[in-house]
Amino acid sequence: MKIHNHDCNDAVFVIAEIGNNHEGDVVLAHDLIGLAAESGAQAVKFQTITPEALVAPDQEARLETLRRFQLSERDYVDLAQTARQAGVMFLSSPFSMPAVDLLDPLVPAFKVASGDNNYTPLLEKIAATGKPVILSTGLSSFSEVAAAIAVFEDEWSTVGVIDPGLGILHCVSAYPTPSDQANLRALTTLAGLGKPVGYSDHTLGVDAAVAAVALGACVIEKHFTRSNTQSDFRDHALSAEPTAFREMVDRVRLVSAMLGDGRKVVMPAEEA
Repeated sequence: MKIHNHDCNDAVFVIAEIGNNHEGDVVLAHDLIGLAAESGAQAVKFQTITPEALVAPDQEARLETLRRFQLSERDYVDLAQTARQAGVMFLSSPFSMPAVDLLDPLVPAFKVASGDNNYTPLLEKIAATGKPVILSTGLSSFSEVAAAIAVFEDEWSTVGVIDPGLGILHCVSAYPTPSDQANLRALTTLAGLGKPVGYSDHTLGVDAAVAAVALGACVIEKHFTRSNTQSDFRDHALSAEPTAFREMVDRVRLVSAMLGDGRKVVMPAEEA
């Protein structure tokens, strides 16, 4: 799968999931892009949310939080420009149909959040853009993931789009995910669907993300923050700070190099 100029077959694609860790502070959002780039990310990812389109009217506390974190349409345009200047790709998960239209000119690929992977109209709208898709699979069974893939393939066929690439991210939607429930072997199960696989990591630390590469992940997504103690917003605690994120990237690259090409031959170091 190729995303802009990055071929995931050649190197693991590492995404810094900024999400809502900016907490509505657009200056911080721009700063996080720079920090993520310095920490080795190939892409930064945000979440494009319209609170009233996502949360029921009676969930007043949740609505208040999301409104406080909400960025404007202009903010996304400016953030995409900052990402380009920093040398990283700009991504954002659309949480509504209008968000797809907003993001289409700004992103090289679309990321679908786990909670939307059975929202057929949204999947069809994303498919119609003809851009690569990264699909998170938290909350889903194997058959539900297969059904989501079928939605994309059917829509591509309908609109005459040649498959632009669809990556499937194993994900456990618990914040944080207990280590003994990371279920990394699901990566090999998902690979049976014939698509590139990756891992969206919600565990504490970076070990699970690194281990996922050894199991075939060609995309790694990890939440990213300036500080784990920035506020009581839950995502900070399970995110990687810049130093930890850099460590993760370095270990991902090391594991990737160790994997080799899988052929059983005499290695150069053995020749003598």
